[in-house]
Amino acid sequence: MNTRTNLHPANQDRAMGRKISVVIPIKEEEDNLGPLHQRLTEALSPLLDRATPNPAQVTDYEVVIVDDGSRDRSYEILCAQAAADPRWKVVKLRRNYGQTPALRAGIDHATGDLIATMDGDLQNDPADIPMLLAKHAEGYDAVFGERAKRQDAYLIRKFPSKIANWIIRKVTGSTTRDMGCTLRVLDGQIARDLPLYGEMHRFIPVLCQMQGARMVQVPVKHHARTAGVTKYNLTRTFRVVLDLITVKFLNSYLTRPMHFLGGLGLAFMVLGFASLAATIGMKLIGGTDMTGNPFLLLSMLLVLLGTQSIGLGILGEVLSRTYFESQGKRSYTIAQTLNLEDQPARKAA
Repeated sequence: MNTRTNLHPANQDRAMGRKISVVIPIKEEEDNLGPLHQRLTEALSPLLDRATPNPAQVTDYEVVIVDDGSRDRSYEILCAQAAADPRWKVVKLRRNYGQTPALRAGIDHATGDLIATMDGDLQNDPADIPMLLAKHAEGYDAVFGERAKRQDAYLIRKFPSKIANWIIRKVTGSTTRDMGCTLRVLDGQIARDLPLYGEMHRFIPVLCQMQGARMVQVPVKHHARTAGVTKYNLTRTFRVVLDLITVKFLNSYLTRPMHFLGGLGLAFMVLGFASLAATIGMKLIGGTDMTGNPFLLLSMLLVLLGTQSIGLGILGEVLSRTYFESQGKRSYTIAQTLNLEDQPARKAA
């Protein structure tokens, strides 16, 4: 009898000893890089000491810094740090692409079994990473930080963030209270499977939820920025709403776009025929001229919109199948298998 067991990384033996990669996108943080290196070393070095309690069984670590098109001395400082510390890995992007592509680049170059992410402005505290690792060791796939006593301006940072978090929770059904906290620990496979495009870094908890990850959020420290300039502005709040539409569609209708667009089209057509019936009724009962009745034009518009929506739904179905089949993607993810050999899944006939 074949007793081979292939486990998702979240279910592998946690006593085997693992490596953690800390991924940090930065842009023009020259004054913060020295303290950042010192604090990360102080937080992560004890994990390598076998005499120190280490519930997560981390035996090695690396820090992957992604320079997202800095124009100050950040890259020069990073080069010096990498030369002095082999655990300090540096990825320099050719230009400023934004936080999500920079985070994607860091994850792509990370080699750890676990991946932690944080900002490079020292508002996140590296000393919280061992606590997140310990929480992860309890059996979670993703541990997210929640900024306790957040040290940011209320009107331009905290209040818009509260509104955005509330809207995201209502639309997606997520229970994560602080979507904007970048301090988190994820299973490596889950992190690498995240569809990080555009500015989707804000929705990582939702994207993890879409993968069926076991998630928890814990309070972490948050510090005021002491050096450098924030790259945040209020326009991000409006972009969140636009990105939320994409996330909702990906979460609910990626594999069945006709259910959304077709349903919308049917609703338009029903309203269109109802408007037409009202037009006919007004003609028969009150003698109202049909050609000058706005309800007639409304019925034509609604039926046209309904027909177009159903047509878009059909196109969406074709594109969905092309997306999955042409790239060998699956509409599901596997947590674990039992008694199966390591072999690629058979293609559908």
